[in-house]
Amino acid sequence: MEIRLPKNVKKIIDTLEQAGYEAYAVGGCVRDSVLGREPNDWDITTSARPLETKALFKRTVDTGLQHGTVTVLLDGEGYEVTTYRIDGEYEDGRHPKEVQFTEKLVEDLRRRDFTINAMAYNEREGLVDAFDGIGDMERGVIRCVGDAGERFTEDALRILRAVRFSAQLGFSIEENTREAIERLAKNLEKISAERIQAEMVKLLASPHPGELRTAWETGITAVILPEFDAMMETEQHTPHHWGSVGEHTLRCLESVEPDRTLRLAMLLHDAGKPALRTTDEEGRDHFIGHPEAGERIAEQVLRRWKMDNDTIGRVKRLVRFHDLRPVPTPRSVRRMIYKVGEELFPSLLLVQRADILAQSNYRWEEKLRALEETERIYREILAARQCLSIRGLAVGGRDLIADGMKPGPALGRTLTALLEHVLEEPEHNTKEYLLALSRALRQGEPPLF
Repeated sequence: MEIRLPKNVKKIIDTLEQAGYEAYAVGGCVRDSVLGREPNDWDITTSARPLETKALFKRTVDTGLQHGTVTVLLDGEGYEVTTYRIDGEYEDGRHPKEVQFTEKLVEDLRRRDFTINAMAYNEREGLVDAFDGIGDMERGVIRCVGDAGERFTEDALRILRAVRFSAQLGFSIEENTREAIERLAKNLEKISAERIQAEMVKLLASPHPGELRTAWETGITAVILPEFDAMMETEQHTPHHWGSVGEHTLRCLESVEPDRTLRLAMLLHDAGKPALRTTDEEGRDHFIGHPEAGERIAEQVLRRWKMDNDTIGRVKRLVRFHDLRPVPTPRSVRRMIYKVGEELFPSLLLVQRADILAQSNYRWEEKLRALEETERIYREILAARQCLSIRGLAVGGRDLIADGMKPGPALGRTLTALLEHVLEEPEHNTKEYLLALSRALRQGEPPLF
């Protein structure tokens, strides 16, 4: 098997080999190359010790000398070069207390998480696949190198990574590996929130986000996302739905494009339902107020995962407004855009479409037609460049002050009143009209327009 190495990767390997050391591309870059994917980055493993590696290259960064890693800088890019090593005892369920350097490539590959990530390659030796990673890729299987229990005990994050790789590659999890996940899932409590967030975002943004079901079945979500367990346990006895809140959520994830914000919004849009479920005399379930409750839960989950404030804010708004479906008229759509925000409104339409697609077929076509009409009106509003926010008004604060209004809270209230009027009558968004309207408002007179 031949893998085309990038110029700088080949240069690093050649430099190390010419100095008498072994060197290979290793790990995910080899896996992705075999699968015909473009690797995100290239890691190199070598028999050279860190100081020996540093001596061969002009520009390096001491990324983690105690663990054998040096970053080599070439043409403005960094390439991690790590000495063959055997990991010592793991005391925190994430990092080895110490490492022991070794002269044997296979010993370095033996410490890695999954067989598909335990392959190495250089142009001289070709592919080194000591643990049948190629066979597992052909079978579509995620399997630990060696004893799965040992690998997960060493680094509990591998438990979640197994499901993440399954979602990204569309592979199943090998039986012994899955059994070890179920047995050791609680060890994820040792993992930092930032690491959990990174893996969950990759899982959710993958081609197969429905693999979140596997995380639930194996007990992973009970540790890192108990809110999802509550959703899976909450049935929806209503003609609009066909299964539990969780089943609907899984289908929603599969029905929206793989954007981080959109997938997080679909994950959490109905998170408020479990606590609000009521059943009427006819046996029909209701979830009154669930968007607002879901917004609060979304913030709790995302802050627990140390998500950035911008993403939290966008997801919260999408969750809060996901059920906002007014009659599709130009007036109501303009107000809907104003309430949601111009920038976020296209995302809300995608969330609502996914929500409908994941429901039962009850009034399904009617719901889709209404959404399509809203989308059509939205496009017309954009084409007409109608005002949808205060910044879109034909007048601003300076214009009102120049017209005789004093700075202060009343200025903001007047601009809001002008916007309310323009949302109703977009053709009135002219400077002349709005200045006259503002004067009438200041004088307390009903404007005769």
